Amino acid sequence: MAEENFGSTPDREEQQFVMQRIYTKDVSFESPDSPGVFLKTWQPKINVDLNTKSNLVDDNDNYEVILSITVTAEIEEKSAFLVEVQQAGIFLAKGLEGDQLRGVLGTVAPTILFPYAREAIDALCIKGGFPPVMLAPVNFEALYQQALKQSEDEVKLQ
Repeated sequence: MAEENFGSTPDREEQQFVMQRIYTKDVSFESPDSPGVFLKTWQPKINVDLNTKSNLVDDNDNYEVILSITVTAEIEEKSAFLVEVQQAGIFLAKGLEGDQLRGVLGTVAPTILFPYAREAIDALCIKGGFPPVMLAPVNFEALYQQALKQSEDEVKLQ
């Protein structure tokens, strides 16, 4: 029986994507209108901003991916709270290049990081005296495709 090697051929490197470490890079919580905000009816306007970035950290194909989430809550045009979390991870991405590498770093890595960031935001809000903020799941694949399309549209307009 012949030995089969499904992952690679002699002229092509095997593709690997492995999470090496997850960590909190930065965290901030502010409640500028407290204690006054606690005397108002809790019907806030919530805004969530997401951003991701990645960069090569060494010569061994390790990339740092940072998922930044900012959640703001306003009541009567005043800031109830502002939470910023940068959840990061180091990911090994061997044998991936170009669009494939950008896609994995822009979709798979943030999907792995998101539950950690969501939990940190929820815990910070509770510790700040506010109700829990459980962010809805995010489809990073759809966001990535939307960003690609927007980028292509901007190139067409030039």
